[in-house]
Amino acid sequence: MTKTKKHAEDTCPLVYQCRLSLSTRTVNHLADLLRRHLKAIRSRWRILPPGRVAVIVLAVLRHDQRLADMAGGNNVSESTVRRWRDELIALLAAQAPRLDRALKKVARQGGEVVLIDGTLIATQRRTGKADWRNYSGKHHHHGLHFLALTDERGRLIWISAARPGRTHDNIAARHDHILAHLRAAGLGALADLGFRGLDNGVLDPVIVTGFHATRTHKLTVGQKTANRILAVGRAPVEHGFAHLKNWRILTKLRTDPARATHLLRALLVLTNLEVNR
Repeated sequence: MTKTKKHAEDTCPLVYQCRLSLSTRTVNHLADLLRRHLKAIRSRWRILPPGRVAVIVLAVLRHDQRLADMAGGNNVSESTVRRWRDELIALLAAQAPRLDRALKKVARQGGEVVLIDGTLIATQRRTGKADWRNYSGKHHHHGLHFLALTDERGRLIWISAARPGRTHDNIAARHDHILAHLRAAGLGALADLGFRGLDNGVLDPVIVTGFHATRTHKLTVGQKTANRILAVGRAPVEHGFAHLKNWRILTKLRTDPARATHLLRALLVLTNLEVNR
């Protein structure tokens, strides 16, 4: 065998095209956001125009394209694409609504209830004891826990900060003072049995969770009917999560867990742009 440093004949970088299934409105929103940011920081030059940068970042978020691949296809460095991604994620996350303002907006629009649920976003397993708390015994894999609120139609209105995967829905809801915010806005909430015990108000409950059966206590016909009606009312919250998880970067997070909160809130803004168009 003879070693040689010569490249094979007729070799060249291969670039392919991929359709980005997003609306022009979303791309324009992201490009305008970047233009305003560049004007605010008085940055007069970027290697690519804001529209191209927006498309590259959206491709990373929507299709989970690797940074090195996007960099090679656009003749920029991988660190440049990473900087663009982090910059636009921070700008979008700043537009995500706060919990109290989101609930008051629903109340002003005539809404009476919201839907609440928790979800686990899978992450790569990391070495060391520090990652043990990210293991979810319910889902049997590592991830980060998030709470989300939607309106009655399943449109996402708020998402919580990232917490370890072992976090229970009730613990997360208490930490975010969900019950107090709902009472302040005059709204109720529909939830699954994971939130049972969060609201102990007997005369005026705010969070409705349905009835729980045990080995010694079987549900009556009326309780089963009530659970079915509650399940129908809660169904749109799953649609909201489905729209959010259309962003394939959430298939398995490879980013730092400390940045996951900004990422999810940025995707909340982008999801609403797509769903509410």
